[in-house]
Parts: sequence; structure tokens; C-alpha cells
Amino acid sequence: MQAEEVAALAQRIADQIARVIVGREEMIRLLLAAVIARGHVLLEDVPGTGKTVTARSFARCVDGRFSRIQFTPDLLPSDITGTRVYRQDRGEFIFHEGPVFTNILLADEINRATPRTQSALLECMEERQVTENGVSHALPEPFLVIATQNPIEIQGTFPLPEAQMDRFLMRLTPGYPDHEEAMRILDRFRRDEPMKHLSPVCDCQALTEAQSALPLCEAEESVRGYIVSLCEQISRDERTMLGVSPRGMLALMRASQALALIQGRAFVTPDDVRRLAEPVLAHRIFVRGYASPADQAKQIVRDALQTVPVPTEVR
Repeated sequence: MQAEEVAALAQRIADQIARVIVGREEMIRLLLAAVIARGHVLLEDVPGTGKTVTARSFARCVDGRFSRIQFTPDLLPSDITGTRVYRQDRGEFIFHEGPVFTNILLADEINRATPRTQSALLECMEERQVTENGVSHALPEPFLVIATQNPIEIQGTFPLPEAQMDRFLMRLTPGYPDHEEAMRILDRFRRDEPMKHLSPVCDCQALTEAQSALPLCEAEESVRGYIVSLCEQISRDERTMLGVSPRGMLALMRASQALALIQGRAFVTPDDVRRLAEPVLAHRIFVRGYASPADQAKQIVRDALQTVPVPTEVR
């Protein structure tokens, strides 16, 4: 699939989601970039800002398997990955697949489960498989996790472990609508439920073909050097306790390639990197002793963008 075809597919999906979600064009575009990059997305904000609706709307646009897990404190790892059940008629234990065996998994309010249960997704998200009793079971392709969570200040939440956060390609924040958007929301939902009228615009095969186009998007040496310099500057910052890992560097490069593709380009520009630096890197940074670590992590990324020189030529 060529860059123009990927861009056309992304636009069709975005137009369909826009029938439900008012505004948030930038968030939807970044969500689609994460999907093309085969990455997972964390939607974080206070309750009622459209996190779950956004995830469900995207799932409706793709004709594939969809599962939703409501994370609660009593949820067990086997409730996610599956478990072995004894079949008396066969005289043996049979593995019963859990809801993670799907194409699109909505992990709703993921930080309301305990860290032990959250960790059940680690292997699924990174290696796209489930290992049970020494046997590995491959997950379907494509496989995407869209997780929602409330800020950790909200009552009854558990912070996600560092390894779990690092497996999300992006963390996106819907935010509150402005006055005009709020009026459009009320008008759109006052008589009907728009999501009922959404229909698929592509199948999983088309999504997989779009993902396979990622290596065709060129990231010049100057752009790759810019990515490395940004990550090094963040890790050197005195406010940083845990900096950006090699996985984070790769995530920023792949997300930049995907963003270029959905804009119809087969090459990455420094503007793509700058646009994605905060949603891709901020949630991977752990800062020293600040009351609002998430806000401070975002500031560290912004300061790095101001400090590191931007390449002037990429082709």
C-alpha cells in the first residue's frame, strides 16, 4: 500500500469517527498514526470526557473482532488471557481463550485493577502472544489495545507499572470541549445515539496492509539523529529520574513514520517528530519528587524541544 492509499484509508476512518466525536481532530489523527505504527494507545482524562466513546467508535470503523474488558479491583489475570479448563469427556485440560484474543481490545479504566492484573497485558502488548503452562498462543493480527484510565488522583485507582506505561506508544488526553463544541455535542445527542449509525469502512486485511507500509516511509539520518538527541536531552535533564528507553526512541521514529504516511508522505520531517514528542515520550519519563509528575514530564519534553537544534534539511 502506498502513502496516498494509507492517507485515504485514515481519512475515511477519521470521517466516520467524526460522526460521533465532536472536535478532537488532532487526537483522532494521532490515534490513527498509532494504529498504523502497530502501537497501543492510552487515553487518560477525568471521567466523562469521551475516552470510551472514542475507543468504541474506532472499533466500529474496523470490521474485525472487538472485545471490551471493564477493569475492576477483583479482576484476575486469567480473566484477561484465558485459563485451562478440565474437559471430562476428553480427560484433559483445554485452554479457553480470554477476551485478549481479539483484534481491538478496549481495556476500560485499566488503572482500577491491581498491578498484578495489569501485568497480564505485558506479554500480549509487546510480543502479541499469551504463554500459558509453557505453551505460547499467538494473538490475531492486527492486535491493538486501546486503554482508558482516570488520573491517579481519582479515588480507587492504581498507578500503572513503569513497564506497562512503556508499552503504550502514545498517551492522549481528550480534554473538555469548548463552548461551541459542547453545544454541538448536545445537539448531536439530543434525539439519537450517533454510534448506532456507524459502519465499518475497512477490514482487518486493509489495516494490516497499511501497517506493512511503515518501512517504506523514509526517516533520513538527520531526522534519526534529531530523535536520538531529543531522547538524550530528556534523560540528561536534572529533573528526570527515569529517561527514555531505546523502546521509546523506536516508538517515536515509528510513530513519526506513521504520521507521515497518513498525511500522504513517504518521508518523515522534523515537524512530525516535534508534533509527536509529547504524546509518545512524556508518559515514559519519571521525574524526581514533584507533586504533579505528569505535568512536569510534559514540561521536560517541551524544554528539550526548545533546546535541541532542529535539522534544516531532511532530503
